[in-house]
Amino acid sequence: MVTSPCRILRLAVTCLIIGGGIASVSAAGPHAGVPNIVLILADDLGYSDPGCYGGEIATPTLDRLAAGGIRFTQFYNTARCWPTRAALLTGYYAQQVRRDALPQGIGGGGNRNVRPPWARLLPELLQPAGYHSYHSGKWHIDGPVLPTGFERSLEVRNQGNFFTAAGNRLDDQPIRIEGDESGYYATSATVDHALECLQSHHSTHPGTPFFQYLAFIAPHFPLHALPEDIERYRDRYLAGWDRMREQRFGRQQSLGLVQTTLSSLEPEVGPPYHFADAFEKLGPGEVRYPLPWPELNQEQQRFQATKMAIHAAMVDRMDREIGRYLDALQQAGELDNTLVLFASDNGASAEVMVRAGGHDPSVPPGSAASYLCLGPGFSSACNTPFRRHKTWVHEGGISTPLIVSWPAGISARGELRRTPGHVIDIVPTLLQIAGIRRPTEWEGTALPEAPGVSLLPAFAEDIQIPRRSLWWLHEGNRAVRMGDLKLVAASGQPWELYDLSTDRAESGNLAEQHPDQVERLATEWQRLTDEFSAVVAALPQVPNGTQNKAATRK
Repeated sequence: MVTSPCRILRLAVTCLIIGGGIASVSAAGPHAGVPNIVLILADDLGYSDPGCYGGEIATPTLDRLAAGGIRFTQFYNTARCWPTRAALLTGYYAQQVRRDALPQGIGGGGNRNVRPPWARLLPELLQPAGYHSYHSGKWHIDGPVLPTGFERSLEVRNQGNFFTAAGNRLDDQPIRIEGDESGYYATSATVDHALECLQSHHSTHPGTPFFQYLAFIAPHFPLHALPEDIERYRDRYLAGWDRMREQRFGRQQSLGLVQTTLSSLEPEVGPPYHFADAFEKLGPGEVRYPLPWPELNQEQQRFQATKMAIHAAMVDRMDREIGRYLDALQQAGELDNTLVLFASDNGASAEVMVRAGGHDPSVPPGSAASYLCLGPGFSSACNTPFRRHKTWVHEGGISTPLIVSWPAGISARGELRRTPGHVIDIVPTLLQIAGIRRPTEWEGTALPEAPGVSLLPAFAEDIQIPRRSLWWLHEGNRAVRMGDLKLVAASGQPWELYDLSTDRAESGNLAEQHPDQVERLATEWQRLTDEFSAVVAALPQVPNGTQNKAATRK
């Protein structure tokens, strides 16, 4: 019997950790000066899913990181997978680098378009400080991985089945699956690879800093989890999403995380995309809208509670695997001088669909032949206390936890940081920590000004970091934030105005009372939109799907 490559890696790394291999190869001790960097990204995780953000899911690893570091309460993503990844690793809004659409289709946009050659990724930017970079997990950026500065990569391309490595790539080459894959689970395999990279780094580059990008596909649909993990939550959610929202909100208030009311459920807002056949395939337990829980029949309540149990199991397992990686860092003597950042690419998802191999209603929910999505009811609960979901740019779609831990570099323990932040800020923050000045040109091309700011001052104390504005656009959903005022609109709908200092639930629309503020913020949104459109319109046109020139350079 031939075992899959990822399973071999897991067995080998486990033996090395037990035998003290990692500690022995790092006998030279942690490198002086700059820290290691571990950037962890979850997929479709709700703002309140981790325990340290109010959730009831067991996340002791994330809770421990938060207790030993800081939590940002107003950190943002872009509301969707691929634009968040582009912004996270380039430091530009995705629209600036052709990775999401601008109005009138300027630059193409979308997840199949390519970055301009000057839009370098974080591994290349970190190289002047001596970093070696490794990628494990989801990619969702144009082009292959290794030419962007990562030295090793496990690309989890198969997002339709957590129980097979089929379709994935190892160092940009397809993985060959031979023999039994029993015991394979994508979340565990992602950390197996990261641990193998850690071992390899200590063997090959002792005393040098590393950047590990650990990008999980959990808890993105399909809801697939290990049976023993599901069992821990099987009946936990039978009280429904109304009760879950109230309990999470109460814990958030106790933790001091939010200064707002709890948003109201929107029973008229269902999935962002309509797949009529999905409801037929999924059966009578599926529901289209987040109705009050008592209005669901017993079969619907059981079906919905089971889906939430699987979502919780996926988050639980992700936390366990992060713990396994951090344990290895501890054994290697590297944890104190490692900067760990944890965030999510968008809010929890209201989508309901059936993809890949379809859904077999006769198999246990959460197993390989099932295909389930969380849906709008429990998505609303996972995004507590906010409104809406992934793809919308209301707070529920764009708010993410940001946990930052760096024992040797951050003296704060368990503190909150209330300054607004965005994934565009990660690159300038890490470059400042590494002592690197961002390039202003690439091969004679002057670079557009990067929009992010360094969050490093907030690592030391709870201060407001000045910035002019934050901007969003995705599939016609648009928003801008200036200070505590936010202007937001769903696609095709008029602007809404909210004061986020007291109303992050976005429940009291102030647009009619303050038309002057609506005009001021709308002008700012349009200014940035026009600025980005001009930059992208001046780029050479590249058809969707064309290989990025930057990605072919080695």
